[in-house]
Amino acid sequence: MAEHDEDHEIAEASASSQEPERLSRSSSEALPEENRIFEHIRDEDREELTRIASNFPRHRATDSGVGTMGGIERKDTLENVELGDPVLDPTSDQFDHYKWARMMLKLMDKQGVSLRKSTGVVFQNLNISGSGAALQYQNNVGSVPLAPFRPQEYLSFGKKVPQKQILRNFDGVLQSGELLIVLGRPGSGCSTFLKSLSGELHGLKVDEGSDIQYNGIPMEKMHREFKGEVLYNQEVDRHFPHLTVGQTLEFAAAARTPENRLQCISRASYAKHITQVAMAVLGLSHTYSTKVGDDYIRGVSGGERKRVSIAEMALAGAPVGAWDNSTRGLDSASALEFAKSLRVSANLTGSCHAVAIYQASQAIYDVFNKVIVLYEGREIFFGPCNKAKEYFIDMGWDCPPRQTVGDFLTSVTNPQERKARDGLDNKVPRTPDEFEMYWKQSPHYEQLKKDIAEYCEEYPVGGEAEKDFGATKRLRQAKHVRPKSPYVISIPMQVKLCVKRAYQRIWNDKPSTLTTVIGRIVMSLIIGSIYFGTPNASAGFQSKGAALFFAVLMNALISITEINSLYDQRPIIEKQASYAFVHPFTEALGGIVSDIPVKLVSAVVFNIIFYFLAGLRYEPSQFFIFFLFTFLSTLAMSGIFRTLAASTKTLAQAMSMAGVIVLAIVIYTGFVITAPEMSKIPWFSWIRWINPVFYTFEALIANEFHGRRFECSQFIPGYPSLTGNSFICAVRGAVAGERTVSGDAYIETQYSYSYAHEWRNLGILIGFWIFFMALYLIASELNSSTSSTAEYLVFRRGHVPAHLRYLERGNGDTSASGATAGPTRKTEQDTSAIPSQHDIFTWRNVCYDIPVKGGERRLLNNVSGWVKPGTLTALMGVSGAGKTTLLDVLAKRVSIGVVTGDMLVNGSPLDASFQRKTGYVQQQDLHLPTTTVREALRFSAMLRQLKTVSKKEKYEYVEDVIDMLGMQEFADAIVGTPGEGLNVEQRKLLTIGVELAAKPALLIFLDEPTSGLDSQSSWAICSFLRKLAEHGQAVLSTIHQPSALLFQQFDRLLFLAKGGKTVYFGEIGDQSRTLLDYFEGNGARVCGSSENPAEYMLEIIGAGASGKASKDWSLVWNESQQAKDVQTEIDRIHEERASAGNKQEEGQLGEYAMPFWYQLCYVTHRSFQGFWREPSYVWAKIMLGTLSSLFIGFTFFKPDSSLQGFQDVLFSAFMLTSIFSTLVQQIMPKFVVQRSLYEVRERPSKAYSWAAFLVANVIVEIPYQIFVGVIAWACYYFPIYGANQAPNRQGLMLLFVVQFYMFTSTFASFVISALPDAETGGTIATLMFIMTLTFNGVMQPPSALPGFWIFMYRVSPLTYLIAGITSTGLHGRQIHCADAEMSVFNPPSGLTCGEYLTPYVTAAGGQLYNPAATANCQYCQLSNADQYLASSNIFYSERWRNFGLGWAYISFNIFGTVLMYYMFRVKHYNPTSLIRGIGHCATFLCRAFKRRSGRTPQGKEADNGRLV
Repeated sequence: MAEHDEDHEIAEASASSQEPERLSRSSSEALPEENRIFEHIRDEDREELTRIASNFPRHRATDSGVGTMGGIERKDTLENVELGDPVLDPTSDQFDHYKWARMMLKLMDKQGVSLRKSTGVVFQNLNISGSGAALQYQNNVGSVPLAPFRPQEYLSFGKKVPQKQILRNFDGVLQSGELLIVLGRPGSGCSTFLKSLSGELHGLKVDEGSDIQYNGIPMEKMHREFKGEVLYNQEVDRHFPHLTVGQTLEFAAAARTPENRLQCISRASYAKHITQVAMAVLGLSHTYSTKVGDDYIRGVSGGERKRVSIAEMALAGAPVGAWDNSTRGLDSASALEFAKSLRVSANLTGSCHAVAIYQASQAIYDVFNKVIVLYEGREIFFGPCNKAKEYFIDMGWDCPPRQTVGDFLTSVTNPQERKARDGLDNKVPRTPDEFEMYWKQSPHYEQLKKDIAEYCEEYPVGGEAEKDFGATKRLRQAKHVRPKSPYVISIPMQVKLCVKRAYQRIWNDKPSTLTTVIGRIVMSLIIGSIYFGTPNASAGFQSKGAALFFAVLMNALISITEINSLYDQRPIIEKQASYAFVHPFTEALGGIVSDIPVKLVSAVVFNIIFYFLAGLRYEPSQFFIFFLFTFLSTLAMSGIFRTLAASTKTLAQAMSMAGVIVLAIVIYTGFVITAPEMSKIPWFSWIRWINPVFYTFEALIANEFHGRRFECSQFIPGYPSLTGNSFICAVRGAVAGERTVSGDAYIETQYSYSYAHEWRNLGILIGFWIFFMALYLIASELNSSTSSTAEYLVFRRGHVPAHLRYLERGNGDTSASGATAGPTRKTEQDTSAIPSQHDIFTWRNVCYDIPVKGGERRLLNNVSGWVKPGTLTALMGVSGAGKTTLLDVLAKRVSIGVVTGDMLVNGSPLDASFQRKTGYVQQQDLHLPTTTVREALRFSAMLRQLKTVSKKEKYEYVEDVIDMLGMQEFADAIVGTPGEGLNVEQRKLLTIGVELAAKPALLIFLDEPTSGLDSQSSWAICSFLRKLAEHGQAVLSTIHQPSALLFQQFDRLLFLAKGGKTVYFGEIGDQSRTLLDYFEGNGARVCGSSENPAEYMLEIIGAGASGKASKDWSLVWNESQQAKDVQTEIDRIHEERASAGNKQEEGQLGEYAMPFWYQLCYVTHRSFQGFWREPSYVWAKIMLGTLSSLFIGFTFFKPDSSLQGFQDVLFSAFMLTSIFSTLVQQIMPKFVVQRSLYEVRERPSKAYSWAAFLVANVIVEIPYQIFVGVIAWACYYFPIYGANQAPNRQGLMLLFVVQFYMFTSTFASFVISALPDAETGGTIATLMFIMTLTFNGVMQPPSALPGFWIFMYRVSPLTYLIAGITSTGLHGRQIHCADAEMSVFNPPSGLTCGEYLTPYVTAAGGQLYNPAATANCQYCQLSNADQYLASSNIFYSERWRNFGLGWAYISFNIFGTVLMYYMFRVKHYNPTSLIRGIGHCATFLCRAFKRRSGRTPQGKEADNGRLV
């Protein structure tokens, strides 16, 4: 093992400490620091440690905090421990991390392996800003056309780009071996501070004069040459979901494996051992072979995934770590163990860490040495943890009893929560600037300046420390690594590591790879079968061309799915590059290498089946040439799509550009419009030269036709006996008098192709592949980072609140608080508007069982209780006890499983109106991003309050709710998305407000209302709930580990243990006495006066991974007198309420408060409003329709009247429909977002019916589709058909195009209505579209289709659309054959052309151009467009029938939408085996065409709006 191994594994050495000791500051402070550190070490060991100490940082922390080695007790020495002993084996149950660390120290000392150098960090005058105005307006569809009238918003005229100041004048020093806790409210700059320390400055700007250095190494140099030594751990866990935990962590260990290792063990052994130690220390050993997983793929639990993130960063072994809210998702015991592991790492290796934690317990706070307090971007304290509380109390603030120090320090920055001590109201600072000024004038600040000066003197810039740091790094680096490179292993080693990982990902996701291959087999069978039996004669020429066109497209365009998977992994690659594991381009190269075998297998199965089924040339050389070109075009197009993904910033951007590229590639391949025709359109013809598929298609055509002679299928004239050169075959390239046609002559005249270009094209294809692969690698390296921007509120124009209007004039402060501060919220919230309630909700012996594999599982076990008006009831329990489940059951929101027991209101069963009369505040804050806060509240009030209440009263009540929740300052702000809209606290208030606006007549349920909030926001929300209860509202709320002060706000507690068993239900009592007396009276230890009763209870019942209960507390409860009293009280309530009677107002019993037409009106209005305010969606739709139509129109610009010209017109209509798939995929994610909001929040609340939701979502698309259809018609029609046709034909053509756009929107609704997410829907829609496009009679005329496929031709809606468009546009047009299209031959001697051909022309039709000639008869096979169209079964007389059938399809889509939604999402019909089989097929097809497996979890559907 190497110094890394020590450096790291020790780092975590205390994380798995099974006895989390309570750290007592007083006892540790009584000892000098060195005695504290060595107090448990025997004298004979000191000598050895003194020798080793030379490798430790010289400069120790001045105040090491509590019990720096508190987790380590007296241990035996290593006298009897040898290498190979089980205590040193991380896979053994006897593993002892302390002994392992001691042994590593001993071995490193013996072999002269130096410890990795530690470092501290100092920052002076640190100012950070982000770009962007403090005030943002919401754009709408009208903003784009109106932009020229607002030049001041888009043109700077020399003005500076507004900078938003985030951090101001920060000073501090964090020395090696110290831990810093970062405290501040959300939005105060905690994350920005941590990012600045660790150099993650994307989207941020370090102002001039700011200085950050690490032991004398300037920040720029640190992040250029020592990037992996200063790391930032982001709040979100990002890992490859299909890798196992072991594979994920072994990659991290291997990427940072040093060159000099203990006992010269191999790199692989080192990485594996070090990973096992890290996993043992963090309690992850049991997950070694479990997938990490994510929201869509099952894997380890959320808490375990967080520990994987911690282990990954720990394995990097950086001496400086910044941890952003890294304890999120961990229970309090695990969070404390994490903090202790950092403590031990700091003590043993001298590393230093800055950690931001919301709601830090006192035990966690006591682990740290220093604390920094942030207030709206200002530093208001930086110093020792044990001095901070005293500093703020001296300032004049009051710290309530039982409040943790961390909460107290954060509360000082909250005007609503802080309280000045008596008599000091006018002396304490109030604004952030006043706090900062007080800090700058304090003795603590003077001391800090001295500490900084001493540090800078000891570590001058460019001094010895920098050289030592560089020398240690170079010792760790592998051979052939640049000395200034931040990476530890060389580029070939990185590539090898990435290739190995890429194969692991493929192997772990075998179903995805397998379905891709099977999907290719299915497609080859379908498309190959269309061309089955194509004759090897002149009649099959067009079909052979179409078959090869399909072959090349199917091979080339399959790679478009790679864009999705590259965007999925980009954040992971970005993180690992910041950890200096591997270069982003080496991961890109690994992906290319690992993909080649998968692509090869797919190509083999597709090409073999397709080649022989379509009857292509049965010769080995020709098959292998075909295979070589199609495979190379797959690789080249993969390079193009990968480059596109790597060089764009968003998935939507990449997919829209990919759509344009695909359209250009398809049209300019050389089949839809041939090379001779391309040369007539100079503005676009150059596209073919940069299109790899163009060269592939030429090679495949030449390969198929070269050196062959084909039997002629039709002679002109078709007389029984033909002699001499008085006849000719009716195809291009034919020679008069010959009964066969040369393949080379045909492709020369039809396509201008030549076999001489075959190998030139191969070279060009290889060149494309190499060029785009190189470009992809460069783009991956340069564009691997995403930018971050500051948070801001967004307002509608003309609705900016008064306190922000000065910003509209372009002056004033654009500070961090500029757009979010505003007037202070009313401290006293008036809750008098809440209607008083009298009904009592009771539940008795509620059980809930769900079906699981092999039986049933009971989630709730005989839970009883009640909620009375005017009481605030807390629902608590260990993780997984069933708190949310109980809330869902009581609120009637479960759809599976069996619920038993009684739930009654006033002793009567629940009626249909129960869900409408209760408010349910969910944990997820789900809102429509386009509405304002006031509009969201009004919508809830209008639809959920009774019809008898007037609109005016409802709106007045909404204003009361806004006042009650203190939302006046952002009532007109757009909800938006986090970062661009409301922040977390404001969203939570809105979620509560929406339920209050409904005026719930019974009670309000709240699920984790404080989750994701800091302690002050949690306090504000609980205080508000308290006020609601005091006014008569009944409230039942789950709450997760509240502070002692928060807990005291509640009246009653329902406490659940694992398995949904009741542990306690009853009063909490003053200072929690009633509750504590119950537990203490039943044998629990006494709760200390300074302890948090909530944490005490969790400990007593054995919460946490290592917790153990002394007895079965649920059994104790069941046998207690209190449990019997609960049943007695429920009986009493029932009797009392039954005798009182229960009067219901008119309309109170209905399922919905408002009639259907009102519902439809309000929901449709909101949908139109949402579309209008989402200009990116509407303009993307308009631009797609406009640009694609213009592109097609000017590609097939004014076609001539030759046969090829008419074929171009037919193909132009075919291409016009090709954007169908992209249009559908734009619509689906919008629908899913709306549906998620409806199904998760609005439907269970009975706000409005599912029918109103569906109808509104179908209606809202139609006006926009009509508008786009009109523009698309104009852009397509006039360039191709001109303006000279009769108005009735122009009008009918317009109707067809508009009908097509309406069909796409209704089809999108139909497909997505019952499916889980837009990705699945998009895949199925694309496959259905490919089928309709293939079978519409253009690519293979119905007469040539195998009989089995005729039904597909008849049911394809595009069959009738294309027939309608082309027949309307071309009817009656005369044909004039081009020279190459005319059949030229000589009549028998003595006859003129007219005499010879008149009988034939009369019978067959067509035109003879020179009847008087005696040689070179010029015959054109067709005389008008109707004859040409008849060959594809298209007739002008059927145009209105086709138009009517289009409406039939649209009606079917709408009916199908309603039916599918009703069956599968309203009634939840259990599908029969047939429907289940169809469902499985759909899922399979979806996975066949995407590069990712996994299901979308409930509630996450809207997030999965990915395109296929």
